Amino acid sequence: MSTVTRFAPSPTGRLHLGHAYSALRAHDHARRREGTFLLRIEDIDPGRSRPEHVDGIIEDLEWLGIMPDGEIVYQSERLPLYAEALDRLKARGLVYPCFCTRSAIAAEIAASASAPHGPDGPIYPGICRTRPNAERTRRMAQEPHAWRLDIGNALASLLPGEGRGPERSASPGAGFGPGTLTWPDGDIEAVARPELFGDVVLARKDAPTSYHLAVTVDDAAQSVTDVVRGRDLYAATHVHRLLQALLDLPTPIYHHHPLLIGGDGQRLAKREGAPTIRSLRAAGVDPERLVEDLRTGRLPYGYSAATS
Repeated sequence: MSTVTRFAPSPTGRLHLGHAYSALRAHDHARRREGTFLLRIEDIDPGRSRPEHVDGIIEDLEWLGIMPDGEIVYQSERLPLYAEALDRLKARGLVYPCFCTRSAIAAEIAASASAPHGPDGPIYPGICRTRPNAERTRRMAQEPHAWRLDIGNALASLLPGEGRGPERSASPGAGFGPGTLTWPDGDIEAVARPELFGDVVLARKDAPTSYHLAVTVDDAAQSVTDVVRGRDLYAATHVHRLLQALLDLPTPIYHHHPLLIGGDGQRLAKREGAPTIRSLRAAGVDPERLVEDLRTGRLPYGYSAATS
């Protein structure tokens, strides 16, 4: 099977050096194997995505010489694919509508003596999980709502005798079990433990999908064989691996690279005002030299790679 990788930025700002590093890692991984490098624009956030940022992403990649193969894919044009996947989960009773506001969730967590925490902080306390069907139907016709994965039902559906075969085992809240439902990684074999995230959102109130569902569906639809991305997304693989199992999708090989950090010791991020590729170009930086330095680990002054 030919190697297929992808770079999948969100058009919510200009690319910075960390993006360039990640794109280059994915690009080179494919090129060394005579494979395909794809560009996917993850523009499902209607409040933050901007067309000018899409143009900026393409401009920056062209300047760096990191050119994708084939047509650019836009998630905003693939909403029917995500709806079909969500409908399959609905039909199996693995998702439920959630009407909670952020303030209501925060209040419930604050009132709990021992609110469980996951990789992203306190997990959703399950307020809407047990609402009666009649109430759900009535409120769905009147109120905005998200769709959450019922993690307990999802894990139970993978038990032997539930259509997934005896090679996979699961028990709600206890992980998938040693050696079961692992995902291949470039360095290690990691056991999927999606219960750490609780009932994650698969479709938002303001968007018909979420990052977790969209990226899982797209990687399969685009025949991505190797996901090369930052270590900050390592934990998300727990959820993606579960969704792949529930939707009968193939599992890519995952490679999570170190994050770049600035002189302040913080990882580069758009919201923190990390220097952009555009600013490096304006400063007269040689793109060929910059790319070669990134390949060989010679980072510009003040930058370094995180060790964990």
